[in-house]
Amino acid sequence: MIALLLLPLLLPWALPPLARRTAERVRPDIALRAITGASAALAVGVVACLGALLLPLALHVPALARLAHLLRPFQAGPAVLAFGASALAAGALAVCAIAAVRGAAAEVGRLRAARVRVAGLPDAGGMCVLDDDRPDAFALPGLRGAAGRIVVTAGMLRALDPREREALIGHERAHLAARHHLFLALAQLAGWCHPALAAVVPDVSFAAERAADEAAAVACGDRRLAARAVGRAALAATPRRDGAQQPTLAPGGTTGPVPARVRALLTEGPARRVIPAVMAMALLCTAAGASSLAGSIWLHRGVEIAQGEHPSD
Repeated sequence: MIALLLLPLLLPWALPPLARRTAERVRPDIALRAITGASAALAVGVVACLGALLLPLALHVPALARLAHLLRPFQAGPAVLAFGASALAAGALAVCAIAAVRGAAAEVGRLRAARVRVAGLPDAGGMCVLDDDRPDAFALPGLRGAAGRIVVTAGMLRALDPREREALIGHERAHLAARHHLFLALAQLAGWCHPALAAVVPDVSFAAERAADEAAAVACGDRRLAARAVGRAALAATPRRDGAQQPTLAPGGTTGPVPARVRALLTEGPARRVIPAVMAMALLCTAAGASSLAGSIWLHRGVEIAQGEHPSD
């Protein structure tokens, strides 16, 4: 029965191909919510199952066994399997915690550095221009309830004509309006919980960029203009001279596979069908949740038996 708690640790490996198909074929805003939701749900299942798998080893410690009021040893199956799974779960949880702390600290540092760069700059309608010859543009989310800002460098403004600038600014404005940084944060957090979920982060980013592209196309009323703005901005963009990385939570118009984004904009419109991949992701999350719940019920019954509340089978 301990296999019930191992299944949710394996199911996330089925998500990356489903997420890729969804990001490519489903309307971007729907794809963004579906992929992020599935990734977050599976991450919760992973952490919950790893925590549950710690019980056999934890309740083998006399002090914890007394605290749980156990009258007899807790049995979770063959000792080698149960204690081995517990030890592996403890190691996996430690790795997840370290990755989350390091990753979050690094991302907060990048966000703070970006905010320092634009601190004190004049703000016109939520947009500020950074005096930098390197073409760049991104949506910097607000912290602690503060409003976000659109940051555009002088180099990017020179690289685009007035209509293209308006389309690019519309793209960045869409990121802030739809709070895409929250989806990216959830995906990043899920990725720190499981390597398969880390592989889904680029698909979440692509869906967010496509959603902003579509919003920009609607705002400027010209899909070809939006495609041209995205393409020219990407061709003009160059890496920062100091080697610093752009914050993951500050999406920009040049992020992701730009050729695929341009190609999508040059079609008649975004795909509006919900393909079986979305349904498959829902079934995947359902299976993981059902397996986690069944495994937890089984463990709870084992604890009650060890407490003498039920006769052992």
